[in-house]
Amino acid sequence: MQRIAVIGAGSWGTALAVLLARNGHQTPLWSHDPEQVAALQRDRENKTFLPGIPLPDLIEPTTSLAQALDGATGILVAVPSQFFADVLSATAPFLPADLGVLWATKGFDLASGRLLHEVVLERTGQRELAVLSGPSFAAEVAQGLPTAVTLAASSMAFAEQCAAWVHSERFRAYTHDDLIGVQVGGAAKNVLAIATGIADGLGFGANTRAALITRGLAELIRLGTALGARRETFMGLAGLGDLVLTCTDNQSRNRRLGLALARGDSATAALAEIGQEVEGVITAQAVQRIAREHQIEMPICEQVYAVLHQGQTPEAATRRLLERSGRSELD
Repeated sequence: MQRIAVIGAGSWGTALAVLLARNGHQTPLWSHDPEQVAALQRDRENKTFLPGIPLPDLIEPTTSLAQALDGATGILVAVPSQFFADVLSATAPFLPADLGVLWATKGFDLASGRLLHEVVLERTGQRELAVLSGPSFAAEVAQGLPTAVTLAASSMAFAEQCAAWVHSERFRAYTHDDLIGVQVGGAAKNVLAIATGIADGLGFGANTRAALITRGLAELIRLGTALGARRETFMGLAGLGDLVLTCTDNQSRNRRLGLALARGDSATAALAEIGQEVEGVITAQAVQRIAREHQIEMPICEQVYAVLHQGQTPEAATRRLLERSGRSELD
């Protein structure tokens, strides 16, 4: 039995804690919110973010990072990207120097536009790094439905170690060595899911959806390779797989945001209705910044940014995309 501390008790953190506990690991589950922890301890269920899933006995809800990491043989961070850096800073004093960090957060650091592995190194010092990403809705993982993900790390030995924690008959973890590409795919696909939700909400049909996913993949590849990723990474689970899932199923909060924007809701009202973090809103800002700095052409992501942060209407954003001049598909 390992002791794997899960930092973050939202839907994804809770689902991963359930997975780890079912695999026989002692699993402290940390939240900053005392009321949430009290409810988790009382109800043995995350009624707010993952209702209907009983917490196994091996899950120990806590508000204490010191308690969560006491004797831990592993750590898995699953907090929204906008809180990632601060949580890592708070965690650092309790991390042994030889303990690697695994995270399942999908996004960029908003303040700097950096990938999250750079944040981990800055906030916790030199250590092994790993990221879990891929097509994986929290509820389906918690229900034990078959799921396959990618686990990329700074070394294959650490990738295999982390994969062994989560791998089971119903949850397959494929190891990878492209830490940059897996992070970029998991983050930027959320922006493209908002675009697809908008298009579907406007009634543009299946042809448009397929075009957005395909051209969106081209944007992912341009962004990732500019940051040092390998092109082929985006043909796998953390690229195309996660992109298709998030763009086509209404379990995706990013897609649901796009649908709400298309029917005329404000971003504020749509986010309030969804009631959980929608990573694409923050990521759109980071992607826009990186694309400008590196002079990367990302027209779909650019228009999503304009809708979310510059007051452009979904109709105007769509018109701008349709009015673009013809070009080679290979550009």
